[in-house]
Parts: sequence; C-alpha cells; structure tokens
Amino acid sequence: MSSAVRPRRSILYMSGANARTLEKAKSLPVDGLIFDLEDAVLPGSKAIAREQILGALTGGGYGKRELLIRVNAMSSPWGKEDVELVSQVKIDGVLIPKIESAAMLEEVLQALDVAGVDSQLPVWVMIETPRGVLRVEEIISASPRISCVVVGTSDLTKDLHARHVPSRQPLLNALAHCVLVARAYEVDILDGVHLSFKDYSGLRAACEQGRDMGFDGKTLIHPNQIDTVNAVFSPSKEDVEDARQMIAAWKQAESQGQGVCIFNGRLIEKLHVEAACRLVNLADAIANLEH
Repeated sequence: MSSAVRPRRSILYMSGANARTLEKAKSLPVDGLIFDLEDAVLPGSKAIAREQILGALTGGGYGKRELLIRVNAMSSPWGKEDVELVSQVKIDGVLIPKIESAAMLEEVLQALDVAGVDSQLPVWVMIETPRGVLRVEEIISASPRISCVVVGTSDLTKDLHARHVPSRQPLLNALAHCVLVARAYEVDILDGVHLSFKDYSGLRAACEQGRDMGFDGKTLIHPNQIDTVNAVFSPSKEDVEDARQMIAAWKQAESQGQGVCIFNGRLIEKLHVEAACRLVNLADAIANLEH
C-alpha cells in the first residue's frame, strides 16, 4: 500500500454486542471497521461486547482492513475497561468520542498510557458537539498521535437543535470548519453517517457533497451503504489516467527546465501535479487494498 495515502473511503461501525456482524465484516469490501463499544452497545451489554471484540480481533481474518475500537468516555463507568481491552489487541487505532478540548484528549491519552497501550498507537477523535467544533484546532494540535478526525453529524445536529434535511445546510459551516483545520494539520477527516440506510439517492448526494468539500471518506452504519460510498470517494479511471498523463507531461517539461507546461489546453503548475500525484497514489492504494 502507498505510504503516502491510506484509503479511508468507507469506515463501518459495528456493534461489539453483535457477534454475527463481527464475523460478517471479514468479507465486506470496506476500507475500515470500527468495533464499537459506545453508542451501538446498551449499558447491560458492554461487558459481552468487550469479550466478543477481544475474541474477534484475536481470531483475525480481517485482511487489510483498518481496524479501530471506539471506547466509551473516560468519565463513564466503562471507559477504563475499554482502554484495558485496547491494550490487549492488535489494532490500527482507537476512536475517542465527544472530544471537546485538549484537556479531555489528554485525559484519554493518560489512561491509554496507564493501561500499557503502545504510545505510537494512532488516535482518532470524534468532533460531534458545538464545543468540539469550536475547539477543533486546539484538539488536533494537542497531540501528534491524532491521525484522523471523525465528524459526528448526528450528535452535532441534535446539539444544534437543527433538523436532518437533505441539503445538510445546518451543518455546512461546522463541516467546512473541521475540514479546514484538518487540512491545516495534515490529518484525514471523515464525514458522519447517513442515517437512512435504504435511502441510496440521498446517501449518494451526501457522499458527493462530502467529497466535494474535501472529506477523505464517510462513516457508515450498514453494509448496504459500502458500494455507494466506495464509488463516490474513489477516483474514476478517467481521472486517474488524466493524472498520470499530466504527471508525465510535467516531468518532460521539467527536464527541459520549464516551471509550467500546457496539458490538454490547461496551464499546469507544480500544485496541480502534487494533487495529481496524490490521486494516483490513492488509486494505487485502493487497488492494493482490493486485491
């Protein structure tokens, strides 16, 4: 897989309390899986969810998919035991919900250290409250371990007293702000879930909107959303070929001492080539993930 880009088009939440879905996920064409101990698990099922996640991850079989655990808040009755589970399994990252400040993040990082979790394990943070959005730069800049931001659009909509509308107009300012900060600190960012999992046209529209805003991918709540999300967040064959040809034209111009070149009637500068290289790297990484 390309060291420059890791595909995060589709990241699926799976309830740790549902053993059947944990097994089924091994065959799903998804880029990443979030083994959920938080919202998707009732209080009385937290213990069994931890046990089942431990068994699933110990047993393996998830291939090249990126694997994460979403823990409960450290202030909850379950946070400490969730973090201890993280220390017992091999995963690619831990997802922290409802982070609202650098101080909250530091509390989680300290808990991970106390539990003996690898200090290099990447941390993903969920921005899903107004305070989280307002302090997203403070949060992202607080630790070099943060590798991805997940916007929790459902909780954010609730806290804003907004409505779920197809245009997502009430969320656009917050979404754009989070993307801006994530890009400033060079971390990936994922769009929130589309709750109507049988609304395929609405899902596609939301994906296209998120892609055009700059999101790397989308979190999902149901396997039947995967194909649509992967399709929208994957570069098309035509775009990839165009990018490869652009890179070749640029290299030829550069070898002749030129700082710009004309390609298919367009003026091409280094910034365009950098974007083209990233697109090609993403396409190559996706191809590697799928084979």
